[in-house]
Amino acid sequence: MSWLTDVEDDDEYSDYDESSARVRPNPKGNRPRTKTRPGHEDAIPGRVLTVDRGRFTVLVGEDTAEERTVLAARARELGRTAIVANDTVELVGDTTGTVGSLARVVRVAERSTLLRRSADDTDAVERVIVANAEQMLIVIAAANPEPRPRLVDRYLVAAFDAGVRPIICVTKTDLADPEPFLANFAGLDLEVFRRGQDDDVTELAAALRGRVTVAVGHSGVGKSTLVNALVPGAHRAIGRVNAVTGRGRHTSSSTVLLRLSGGGWVIDTPGVRSFGLGHVNTDNILRGFDDLARVAAECPRGCTHLPDAPDCELNEAVARGELSADRVDSLQRLLTTLVPEHGATLNR
Repeated sequence: MSWLTDVEDDDEYSDYDESSARVRPNPKGNRPRTKTRPGHEDAIPGRVLTVDRGRFTVLVGEDTAEERTVLAARARELGRTAIVANDTVELVGDTTGTVGSLARVVRVAERSTLLRRSADDTDAVERVIVANAEQMLIVIAAANPEPRPRLVDRYLVAAFDAGVRPIICVTKTDLADPEPFLANFAGLDLEVFRRGQDDDVTELAAALRGRVTVAVGHSGVGKSTLVNALVPGAHRAIGRVNAVTGRGRHTSSSTVLLRLSGGGWVIDTPGVRSFGLGHVNTDNILRGFDDLARVAAECPRGCTHLPDAPDCELNEAVARGELSADRVDSLQRLLTTLVPEHGATLNR
């Protein structure tokens, strides 16, 4: 073993260390992965106007001389983060807005409100509709198709759950008197607008000016016609109601932001025939029924407010003729649908 000792003592090898080892090159020729992400200090803010198959039309430089629309894609580091209409986002890359350019969305700002719906009441998977809306414009027709109070109740619940102010606009008032239908909501503090075929939208436009309002409605109620009147030049597609089924066609296929004259935005959404509330916390349902919530405050602790609930103040008020049976029935139908067990306790 003397030769090992000779090698260890030989000054010939004293200058060698591990750095002298041959480093094998990266066969793929790319940079090694790192968990360090760029800070994107140069990112610019924008407002999402539309979402279409993974591409986002974003307005940047809003209300300035540099205002322009930019087409963008989601940055890889965002993962599955949802990006929806009216989100405030930050962009990097080519933000010139020229034809063929593509920027990247690298950040989504915290949302003040988030309007959602599910496919049905049993589906807990939510579909995000819009972000940061301040008002919900519920569009219903006085006739053709017939108004559906239960659907409007669902819109109200979704609005209050999201923290947005609901407004009702009844269209086609030249075809039928809307007052019997509106009587279903007489107990609610709702601003209501009525519009016939030849009526202008001056008063409604004033209520929307300076705010972000999302328009929702059953297919065929004239929502796109109303949006076209509010935003001349919007050219939203208009459909007709089927004379046999009484149902409207889905003419608006995407959610889009449209700028109002004098400031503010109206968000046109595709028409729906159902509005699932599977994502809604049952504790918040009463928030959509202010008139009933005041009475329900006197119910026994843990009251379910269902038709068979003992000593329920809502049921007793109906029996005394102090509350509308239809209004209480609307609430109870929603509670029965959304509460997993008929006797489940609702917190107040």
